[in-house]
Amino acid sequence: MQGQAMPPELIHPEHFVHVRIIIGMVLGISISRLIVGVSEFIQHPKAKRIYPIHMGWVLYLFLTIIHFWWYEFSLVKVQVWSFPLYFFLILYTCVFAIMASLLFPSSLQEYRGFEDYFQTRRRSFYGIFVLIQIMDLIDTAIKGEAYFLSLGLEYPLQQTVFIVMGLIAMVVPSQRYQAALVVWTLLYKGLWIFRLYDILN
Repeated sequence: MQGQAMPPELIHPEHFVHVRIIIGMVLGISISRLIVGVSEFIQHPKAKRIYPIHMGWVLYLFLTIIHFWWYEFSLVKVQVWSFPLYFFLILYTCVFAIMASLLFPSSLQEYRGFEDYFQTRRRSFYGIFVLIQIMDLIDTAIKGEAYFLSLGLEYPLQQTVFIVMGLIAMVVPSQRYQAALVVWTLLYKGLWIFRLYDILN
């Protein structure tokens, strides 16, 4: 293909709009799941008790989805679209929906509450957390080498740390470690977003 012109259907500008619409639909479902789940704590405070570690990850996912949705504006930098690229982005977006479903299952009848449920499903949740970090690296690379490098060395380092810490959480059942992980992740993620978009300036 080198030296040959790309087929017009692969560089049509409407592809970006089309992908954004579908991404928005799936992320909207994810956010709706989180909102409905949180509202049930208000509706049934005695039946559903808040588990701090679980709620921390709910806040993390909400923040991550909002950031991802905004972050995907940079897909405009992609000049050539293909089905594999389109498929990857939709798959990546669906991972957020899966994580939201894990945080708020359709039923807790088999469990004694969110603490019991979350710890029982700990490996699945942290496995998806690690998967998101890996897919984020790929997603950033898709936007081009210049864009990836513009984030500095801190970006790949932070993703590596998230991956390692997530893998540790999969095999270490300590709730103290999990609590420290979610607090650190929330604080760092929030500060990273503020610095990335110069919100404080």
